[in-house]
Amino acid sequence: MITGHRQIQWTESLVIILMVEMLAGWSSTFGCPSKCICASDLLSCTKIGLKEMPESLPAISTSLDFSHNCLSFLRNNWLSRLPHLQILRLGHNEFKRLPAWTFHNATELRHLDLSSNQLQSIHEELFQHLISLEELLLYSNHITYMETAAFLHLSNIRKIYLSWNNLSNFSFSSMQNLTNPHLRTLDLSSNKFVELPVEDLSSLPAFIKNGLYLHNNPLTCHCALYTLFTRWKDRGFSSVLDFPTEHTCLYMGKRRAVVRFLESQNGFNNCSLGLGHDTGLKVLAGRRIMMTCNTSVPQENTTYLWISPAYDFIFPPGNSNQSFKVHPNGSLEIKKAEPWNSGVYMCIAVNRMLSYNATHEVNVTVRYPKPEESFNTGLTTLLGCVISLILVFIYLYMTPCRCFRFCSKPPQTPSPPQESSAQSSILCGTPPAEGPNGRKAAASRHVVFLEPIKEKRSEKNPKILPPRSDSDSASSVFSDFPIVQT
Repeated sequence: MITGHRQIQWTESLVIILMVEMLAGWSSTFGCPSKCICASDLLSCTKIGLKEMPESLPAISTSLDFSHNCLSFLRNNWLSRLPHLQILRLGHNEFKRLPAWTFHNATELRHLDLSSNQLQSIHEELFQHLISLEELLLYSNHITYMETAAFLHLSNIRKIYLSWNNLSNFSFSSMQNLTNPHLRTLDLSSNKFVELPVEDLSSLPAFIKNGLYLHNNPLTCHCALYTLFTRWKDRGFSSVLDFPTEHTCLYMGKRRAVVRFLESQNGFNNCSLGLGHDTGLKVLAGRRIMMTCNTSVPQENTTYLWISPAYDFIFPPGNSNQSFKVHPNGSLEIKKAEPWNSGVYMCIAVNRMLSYNATHEVNVTVRYPKPEESFNTGLTTLLGCVISLILVFIYLYMTPCRCFRFCSKPPQTPSPPQESSAQSSILCGTPPAEGPNGRKAAASRHVVFLEPIKEKRSEKNPKILPPRSDSDSASSVFSDFPIVQT
């Protein structure tokens, strides 16, 4: 029993010795680098004058900070032994270029800081394996060139900072092709942009334009640029409202002629506010609206979705009460527009066969007719009535009378009253030479309106009418209607 007990103690001591040796070997191989600070899974090596990256790094590290050093080179696959790394800070060093496979194994990396270095170009291969990256800091470098697909593989990217570089071109259209678009901030301020692709910028989704910072660039003043940023200001985009005074342009491209076009309209008074996809539809209340989903996605095998200003989703064929209808070609119809339908509508076109999607925005303004518009309509109607009356007068008084001879001669012998004869005399434009009582009829008096002749009954015998001559009949007619002096 004693021998067995001693054997067990000896075995336990041996295991402890081996574990200590293993830990000593691990600490010597993967221990905290000299002059660095290690705290659990954090490693900080800032401001210690490093010129080369330490060869051994703790494998459990989730955060590495090597900022404010003299580093100028990184090995390929140097992060292969750090599977849990999420934060990497390399700012304020002397990097001029980085190998294509520098971040090949950093699939869990979420934050990468490369700011305040001397980088001159960014290629597609550099970031293609950073599928979990959310924040990328590249500001304050010397970047003059970026490949079109440099950020194409960053499927979870939210913020990209590229300010204070030497960029004069950027592929804004590539921002629409992100496989999983979460981008909310793209800072391109303080670069060397002289011209901007206005059409590409206008077609970007609103959530990208809201965080697309383009201020403090030497832009050349022109109407399209003024219209672009004015509409962004009206839409309340943070990228414009946060820096109103820094949005400037150079008049005629001259450095000394700086115009703050968001604060003053000098030089832009003749500019139209119509611009590409940002142009809106203006209709009166009660009218029908048809909005086209103007995207580059082919209609075949494409599904469409609309988002209303109230952030309601409108799926084909429309909403429940049929006030909105989505047509097969993607167009959205509002059958009877009301003022509360005003706002920005977004169309999302998705083609799963091509693995491609695109968006399009339409700004709709619905309003009631203005008072002056109603007045103009009433004035037009009144004018039409006046013209109609003038035409009636022209017809009555300027049309040649075919019964001139008959009307101008008084009857030679008494004759029974004839309705046709009396009416022809009255309708004649030329008055008779002699009135019914032997008086001369005034040549300048005419009858304006006529009504059916009503004969008066006798007071003594209302059923028996006294016989009347043609002259009495005419007198009764003229006594019932006023004579208008013309």
